Amino acid sequence: MRKFMSIIASAVLLSACAGTPVAPEAQFADSEIFMTPKKTFVEIPCITHGSIAIFYNGTSIQVDPVAGRGDKKIDYTQFGKADYVFISHEHGDHLSLETIETVSDENTVIFSNQKSYDTILQRGQVLSNGDSGELNSSISYKVIPAYNTTESKLHLHPKGNGNGYLFDIDGLVVYVSGDTEPIEDMKTLGKVDVAFLAANNPTMSIEQCVEAARTIAPKVLIPYHLSQTDLQAIKDGLEGSGIDVRLHESLR
Repeated sequence: MRKFMSIIASAVLLSACAGTPVAPEAQFADSEIFMTPKKTFVEIPCITHGSIAIFYNGTSIQVDPVAGRGDKKIDYTQFGKADYVFISHEHGDHLSLETIETVSDENTVIFSNQKSYDTILQRGQVLSNGDSGELNSSISYKVIPAYNTTESKLHLHPKGNGNGYLFDIDGLVVYVSGDTEPIEDMKTLGKVDVAFLAANNPTMSIEQCVEAARTIAPKVLIPYHLSQTDLQAIKDGLEGSGIDVRLHESLR
């Protein structure tokens, strides 16, 4: 495990007067920090487009790390080496060999869908829809299908190919949708604390993102995989739902 992170269980700060856990300062720009039921803290940097990271108790996870799209460049060296890399599918805005090299060393475990492994990676472990496992005693994962359902888009993300990921981090459940439209599997996710839902055409429209969010009913929604998405329209569409919609321009 990586030991450079300060967001670990032993570093939880308690307020002197009330004993209320106080979240530590974020280590990286544009991060969200969430508290687990164990009152420990998870940092999730909202890096860019479809790329996020998860840091918890010395464990570092990168999801779809891609350092460059167009003129936008991300310095991935700031994150150090990852314990785990999860790839949702083989499209270039989700899979970058160069960026994987930046965040990997000989101890990094790479997980991907079959097509990513076959056509680009040729290393790591393949995960299929429905697979699940444990990374350590604190973090487990489940693979959720990610695919298009609209007839004209079926070829973009065919059913059975792409992965979404559901992480349970000491009881804090984080769903990273990958490239998908609303699907039946979203009705059976159970409790979701934080959902990252793709929100751009030709993946998921604003209306579909709102529909998916209402189906999943997370405590917090962070629209990601953005292009020219009208983020305020998503927030307006979920008014009164009780879902805390948090908007990050970094995820365009």
